[in-house]
Amino acid sequence: MERQLESLVVLAFVGLLLLLRFDAQRFGAAEYDDEEAPGGWRTWLRRLSWYVSGIVLIALIYRLHDRPLSVLRLQMGDDRFETILAGLAIGAVGTVLAFAYGYWRHGELRLPPGRRYPAGLLNSVGTAFIDESAFRGILLGLMLAADWPAELAIGSQAVLYGLVTRLGGRGRPLGMLGLSLLIGLIGGWVTVQTGGIGAAFLGHALTRFAVFTATGHAGQLRQPTEEEEPDEEVDEIAPDGWEVISDRDPGGGSAVR
Repeated sequence: MERQLESLVVLAFVGLLLLLRFDAQRFGAAEYDDEEAPGGWRTWLRRLSWYVSGIVLIALIYRLHDRPLSVLRLQMGDDRFETILAGLAIGAVGTVLAFAYGYWRHGELRLPPGRRYPAGLLNSVGTAFIDESAFRGILLGLMLAADWPAELAIGSQAVLYGLVTRLGGRGRPLGMLGLSLLIGLIGGWVTVQTGGIGAAFLGHALTRFAVFTATGHAGQLRQPTEEEEPDEEVDEIAPDGWEVISDRDPGGGSAVR
């Protein structure tokens, strides 16, 4: 009875963690941490509260689950050297894809101003840790513990990750959705192979920071039509062949010819 109660509590905390990730826009975190944020201590406090809440929920799940290392894989990995090497390899591939995508989308690399790098680094590391712990660690581990086939579990958590991040919503570029799904698939596979989320976390953090560096955004990219500078306003003119005469003619009326 006590074990069943703990399992239900763990599932409840997992649900809260997924809801927190889905509501990242409200906190100005994850993909929504970009230059449009107004700044100031209130913005930072709201953003930090998202990271802290995610870490607390992960810590509670780690504490309540009877096998957080072997089942949920909330550890670096079985082999430290192999884990770091795999994470750097994933990060290298993700960096190339991020810079290629940024150049393809904008025709250039839009490096963000220097004052935004601390927030970009915090967002990349914090979001990667929460995402990998929640999806490639906890969620994937629970699926595998329920005897799901490994391929189905990896694919399911990747699709759910894409949905929760809202990258498939209207106005969001499909390239970011594709990159997110790729992170989910590769991260899930390498987590199963290494026995921990360390490699997936390192590769995800490097890729996310590369997206921020190459595009100037954390992921909330607008459509190209919205990113273009608006045309200069011009005064209204009469149709071709017409001339507007503002002065009144001798007859007392306005003349348009």
